[in-house]
Amino acid sequence: MKSLLNKNSTPAQTVISTVCKITKGEKILIVANPETNLIAQDIYTEALAAGAHPTLIFQPAKKSMDSAEPAVIGALKSEPDVFFSISHVKLGKDPEAAANPYKTEDGRTFDHIFDYLLDGKKTMRAVWTPGLTKDMFDRTVNIDYALLADRCAKLGKKYDNAVSVHVTAPGGTDITVPVEGRKGLFDDGDFSKPGSGGNIPAGEVFISPIVGDPKVEGSGCNGTIVFDGSMTFGDGDSIIKTPIEVTVKNGFVQTVKGAEEAARLLKTIEDAEAKAVKMEKEGKLPAGQGEIYKRNARNIGELGIGLNPAATITGNMLEDEKAFKTCHFAIGQNYDGDAPSLIHLDGVVRNPTIVITYKDGSAFTALENGELKIQNSIIKKAIDAIKS
Repeated sequence: MKSLLNKNSTPAQTVISTVCKITKGEKILIVANPETNLIAQDIYTEALAAGAHPTLIFQPAKKSMDSAEPAVIGALKSEPDVFFSISHVKLGKDPEAAANPYKTEDGRTFDHIFDYLLDGKKTMRAVWTPGLTKDMFDRTVNIDYALLADRCAKLGKKYDNAVSVHVTAPGGTDITVPVEGRKGLFDDGDFSKPGSGGNIPAGEVFISPIVGDPKVEGSGCNGTIVFDGSMTFGDGDSIIKTPIEVTVKNGFVQTVKGAEEAARLLKTIEDAEAKAVKMEKEGKLPAGQGEIYKRNARNIGELGIGLNPAATITGNMLEDEKAFKTCHFAIGQNYDGDAPSLIHLDGVVRNPTIVITYKDGSAFTALENGELKIQNSIIKKAIDAIKS
């Protein structure tokens, strides 16, 4: 089966009609930077053609620890039906919510209005694209979303009743990731329901490891990660020339070894630690949160698997983490809300073998030397039809 479809549809049309399924009368907010203006304008035009009410705002490009412009936060407070963050790097933090977090009735707290509307109230749909380029947009959007959804659903379900995940790779990665009680999440390109959202390009299954405790031996992730694909740093993404070896104990990064890239990663982590403490002193984080944010700058916050057949490793993490035959780990904040941090640094590992272990002692190999071991229902049905 071909990996691409909708060849007569522009990527922006696919995002509006297939990915977000935008309907007449919906309120659409698009936030972009000058660097991403062509993509943002295409999305604006297609949203308008669909009968929606789009608003397009430009702000300067923001890095990992920068704040969004007040006008952007104000626009989000209007609670749009669909939000597009078409950012050159990041949307930017919400300093008001960081100091006074939003709270839901079930006791959860959110340090950004974006997360509150998407994951707290679940009234908004969203697309966020940190680092999206026109070339990437044109190459990776018009894929077979039915095939992607099938793969994501199957692989995501493999985390049901899982206890741990063991990841090894030829580059030297050998780490055990505890996941008991965690839910497998996925970005399958279906952002049609309130509370749903993800990246464009889409295509990954991911899970938040159980957060460790530095004082409890054997808790959290333990082992070694060798990043040999690409990495997110405080000053941007890069393809890794010299592998970065990270040792992890009780859920947190202990050492970072390598060459220039390793030094950049360590500096990013240390900068996030220092800024967290400073923000609490300045009243920009609630009392006691500075140390928590500092600690979690070394947390292993994500294990993800790339599933977009059109994605390749280019040195842009938005695409790299979706590439076939890869997995990625993130250092910093997780997606389950129990490890807040100022950073979320993704790093790609090539050709991993990923084995999931279950409560009953059984195991399933999800990837073997990078090869996906999930049988596809769509292809199976086609083969069965031919045989019959």
